[in-house]
Amino acid sequence: MSEKVQSRPCIGCGAIVPDIDGPNFRYPHAASPGCWAIYGEVLAWEYSALLPGGIHRLSVDCYAVQHPGSPTPQTIQSVNVHLLGLRCILERGYDFSRTTEMMSRATRMFKGHLEWLEPPPSKGDVTVLDVADAVDPEVHARLVRRWADSAWQAWSAHHEVIRGLAKRLEGKVRTIR
Repeated sequence: MSEKVQSRPCIGCGAIVPDIDGPNFRYPHAASPGCWAIYGEVLAWEYSALLPGGIHRLSVDCYAVQHPGSPTPQTIQSVNVHLLGLRCILERGYDFSRTTEMMSRATRMFKGHLEWLEPPPSKGDVTVLDVADAVDPEVHARLVRRWADSAWQAWSAHHEVIRGLAKRLEGKVRTIR
């Protein structure tokens, strides 16, 4: 007889995930091991399915902002820069290369000068769990877009801060083709 795995809400995103022991997201108090394991499976599938980089970029950004952890210099930078990535794609329509370059420049330019953005009570209605079972690339891409929209909207109280960071960067980033 197999043992039934218990479930619990993830400490980061709130998704109901397996209550297991195991590795975790590198930031303290950010994600439950069950959620981290599901995210690892999603990333592995994305790499094996050879999805466009923009979809993977959104998956990484969504997971990071839904699992902010507690305020440390690394987590402060992570949340700000990953929200910037979501803004670049969702509001500005930037491609993968330009978004990644904006994020890299922000990491260098603002290191140590970003503020802690208080996480919203709900980090979004769509989580990694909602995209985990999609094995069709088009369905997966559509679900990741919904995840991104949900995560971005959850942080709406901080959109102006992120837009302000973006304005300081825009025009300084060349587009890679």
